[in-house]
Amino acid sequence: MVTERMSTRRPELDLIRTVVVFGLIFAHAALVFDAEDDFYVKNADTTSVTMMLAGFVVIWAMPLLFLVSGVAACYSLRKRGAGGFAKDRLLRLGLPLVAAVVTIVPIPQWIRAGATGSYWAFLPEFFDVHLDLADFPFVLDGEHFEVGHLWFVVMLVVWSLVLAATARWIPPDYGFLTRRGFVLLPFVPIALVCVFAGLEQEFAAWSRWAYLLFFLYGYIVAADDRLRAAIRRDAPLAALIGGVLFPVGAIGFLLVPGDPMTDMVPAHVAARALYGAASWCICVAILGFLDRRTWTEEGGYLMAAALFVYVVHQPVVVVTAYHVVQWQAPIIVKYAAIVAVSFAVTLAAYEIVRRVPYLRDLFGARQAGRA
Repeated sequence: MVTERMSTRRPELDLIRTVVVFGLIFAHAALVFDAEDDFYVKNADTTSVTMMLAGFVVIWAMPLLFLVSGVAACYSLRKRGAGGFAKDRLLRLGLPLVAAVVTIVPIPQWIRAGATGSYWAFLPEFFDVHLDLADFPFVLDGEHFEVGHLWFVVMLVVWSLVLAATARWIPPDYGFLTRRGFVLLPFVPIALVCVFAGLEQEFAAWSRWAYLLFFLYGYIVAADDRLRAAIRRDAPLAALIGGVLFPVGAIGFLLVPGDPMTDMVPAHVAARALYGAASWCICVAILGFLDRRTWTEEGGYLMAAALFVYVVHQPVVVVTAYHVVQWQAPIIVKYAAIVAVSFAVTLAAYEIVRRVPYLRDLFGARQAGRA
């Protein structure tokens, strides 16, 4: 039976969300210099170092963000009910999604297309779309149209609506996972999805269906404090196993020829399976170790700004990089400039938008201290 004692505020989860979101500015700025990634703006000189460093982050960052979102979804469902939860997610996430796609998301695509003509003349081309249900949940497609970095918001809105419609049928008791080590077992479905669905480069090297699992796991973990206690207890074991599986799996990604994201050769299959398993273990370890600490429940400035920063940051990074790559300077100087300017512009925009009620709601600029 699910325990009735359930925390309604998890400050450590706010910390995770904030670190991942603000870390995206560093990550997307690095793609400007990456030798492999096809980013909107590319520097003349590139390096493979960024891709190797990214491997230490992509294995846990976005999965953990979906996991944290699933935890929040559980609390919101309990508080608002299915209908209220769906309405809340459509307003808090869907509204900024639409506003950003209409106003700022086309900017990186315009720059990628050369930025030779008027931006306003490019917009009709961007919005020349058609339905493509085969790419669910991304049902609009076009030559230039994309949701860009907001794929996370698209998935989160859709997975939330799916959860609102099906939560009543999700089994309430997962007490068997409280046995020592059993809280690591959810890695099995994740590994299977990584093997058979493959990994998608455009979604930070993860399958959209793996993200759905992380989101649902977050919901399940939040529904029962016994699982929270098990995660705290097994955090060291999870860290040990994840720390072993990750470098072993990396061998298949780095040393075996072919496409490790989708190839079904044994080495790549094993690498993806270990990738999925290591990710769940690392996420459990991070959650468990952070939950062992005592945190204050006061919402900080950066936590309040997180959604706005996520929505706005990438066009800012791309525009900044478009100008900086023209400098005659070393990569490290250009990278530092892109990061610094992007932070400054994004937070300055937040300071303006959060003070204007209608704009605040349109772009998710929640004020500090508000739930």
